[in-house]
Amino acid sequence: MTIIGKSRGMMTGYQLNALQVIGVRYRGSTPAEGDERALDAYVASGVYSAAGVPVTISEPQMPEAQRSDDEPSNLGWICRAIADDVAAARRIGRAPLITGGDCTHAVGIVAGLQRSCGPNARIGLVWFDAHGDYNTPRTTLSGMLGGMPVAVCAGLALPQWRELAGMNAPLPTERILLVDVRNLDPPEAQLIRATETAIADVRDFAGPLASLASACDVIYLHVDSDILDAALVPNHATREPNGPELADVTGAIETVMATGKVGAFAVVSVYGAGPGSAISVASGTALIRAGLEAWARHGTV
Repeated sequence: MTIIGKSRGMMTGYQLNALQVIGVRYRGSTPAEGDERALDAYVASGVYSAAGVPVTISEPQMPEAQRSDDEPSNLGWICRAIADDVAAARRIGRAPLITGGDCTHAVGIVAGLQRSCGPNARIGLVWFDAHGDYNTPRTTLSGMLGGMPVAVCAGLALPQWRELAGMNAPLPTERILLVDVRNLDPPEAQLIRATETAIADVRDFAGPLASLASACDVIYLHVDSDILDAALVPNHATREPNGPELADVTGAIETVMATGKVGAFAVVSVYGAGPGSAISVASGTALIRAGLEAWARHGTV
């Protein structure tokens, strides 16, 4: 690896030399049927070659012996399996790309970064999504656990989910940047305002990103495909109108990658089955391709 610089004793700016694709064939803790998560479609498209580096693919599995009636705990266990793959990849110099799955699995990705980077690493989260996913059981209007993973990462809800995933320390809220989040529940928005989390527009977030990057050693870039306008993800369960076009989001991905501090990258919640799936998979593939090409140009940590 080529070393470009250092931050707080942690080497940064490595050339991206190898890719670990971590395919999550689950909705929450439930195994997805067939290619609902578009993993096979991505392989068939050849998109993983976009970075021009060797690629290894793994699929973490929920430890079924641990399954219980408490779904947040089940999410903790599948997230632990994801964390294992993220940490193992980084330890041998492979950049982790997470595909398939959904936003609940972000807790595992952060846990894997914590484990591989060490207890003193300052980890930041850049969250591309039409939703904040910052709800707690007290603020949620829908009860959806998929609307809570950022709050879980921040230590504001459901500690069993975070702790079982192996995420030992919550993310400080000043190291979280929400991009787009055009549909927030009113109680959720009120909670976010009570924290130091920043919200920015996908077309104009260079300033908040620069502030975040300066305070972090490593960034997890999370992209839920519903950040795109509903027409581009027509079968997404939480699609939202009046969203950005592909060029806006791929340009924003480039901006985050240009920090040179992205240590894990995920494109999640692409629905690979049902009416409209061809459009959604094409959108997801374009997001992955843009991210990998930018990652190769700007390097990783």
